[in-house]
Amino acid sequence: MSAPVFATLGCRLNAYETEAMKELSTAAGVENAVIVNTCAVTAEAVRKAKQEIRRLSRENPGATIIVTGCAAQTEPETFAAMPEVARVIGNHEKMQAETWAGLRAPIPGADLIGVTEKVQVDDIMSVRETAGHLIDGFGRHRAYVQVQNGCDHRCTFCIIPYGRGNSRSVPAGVVVEQIKRLVDRGFNEVVLTGVDLTSWGADLPAQPRLGDLVMRILRLVPDLPRLRISSIDSIEADEALMGAIATEPRLMPHLHLSLQAGDDLILKRMKRRHLRDDAIRFCEEARRLRPDMVFGADIIAGFPTETEEMFARSVDLVRDCGLTFLHVFPFSPRKGTPAARMPQVRGPEIKERAARLRAVGDAALAVHLAAQVGVAHRVLMEGPRMGRTEQFTEVDFGADQPEGQIVTARVTGFAGGRLVA
Repeated sequence: MSAPVFATLGCRLNAYETEAMKELSTAAGVENAVIVNTCAVTAEAVRKAKQEIRRLSRENPGATIIVTGCAAQTEPETFAAMPEVARVIGNHEKMQAETWAGLRAPIPGADLIGVTEKVQVDDIMSVRETAGHLIDGFGRHRAYVQVQNGCDHRCTFCIIPYGRGNSRSVPAGVVVEQIKRLVDRGFNEVVLTGVDLTSWGADLPAQPRLGDLVMRILRLVPDLPRLRISSIDSIEADEALMGAIATEPRLMPHLHLSLQAGDDLILKRMKRRHLRDDAIRFCEEARRLRPDMVFGADIIAGFPTETEEMFARSVDLVRDCGLTFLHVFPFSPRKGTPAARMPQVRGPEIKERAARLRAVGDAALAVHLAAQVGVAHRVLMEGPRMGRTEQFTEVDFGADQPEGQIVTARVTGFAGGRLVA
């Protein structure tokens, strides 16, 4: 018998949870299984998950195919109906040791099991405990630490709350102790991750904010060289977080913002909590507090009812906010969301707008790269010849460097979306 094979689709949080599932499945003695951790963020993500399941089934004859993740949570019947699939496990269940203890042996006649028997997916909205199974980070040179899970907001395009449940937080003391262990193991950078990171603490006693957690980590783990926070909702940035940006050099000068659009009417139809001017004001203030700050952002192209004029405001937002790294999402209607029932933009227009937005993003990145030539950066090495600056910009080296270490290097040029040092 062989060890389980894992396939991870989607976000960093999924990747984190895959590492946790590896530990749980190993402890339970699960063998000869393929576990697919799915994403549900778009209809295309679900299509790719089904495609991946079929491919893995062909490549692993006789293995038990287990499907989990957000797509399994939001539409379990879709995957239970696939003849390749033996079990469909929900997002809460995949973090439970007893779930894996029940999967030690291959399931005979998996294709004959009824849909109901295949599915182990409970109501994610009833989950109240803190975010999943804590492991001591994953990644070879940068550790990702899950501090929050779920989301209390209901953006009209988003299915994720129905896959992840309501927001819940890992207590600060638990996070700090985990990061201390990671530093002891030699990690030089830790990234705080979650589904809706800026909602961290709302469900904890005294309702601390994300900035309080950041300051506590930096104070209590003085040997941690670099702390990074993943995607945030800028409208929820608290005073302590802004203070950390201004005063804590160990907090990295890179923020990825959930902006989604640059037009106020579209933002309202998305049920976002900010307007265009809020986003611009936040970026101006963060850059005033930390002049070397760079921003990434998620932007959706072709949201329902979006006109060419509305789209142009999203394009202009790249300049007005001074964005550097763009994640562009062509709108994809998700069944069960309000946006799926709104008047849709034609597919070819969505595709064309997304391509235009990506081109603007490429140009913004090129401006950033050019400005770094001649500048010395502290680079965390992710491989012998590739690392990232404090601003999360990739750097290629002409000679081997010590992996996992922070080296100082002067930028001599750029090519292919990366700096050269």
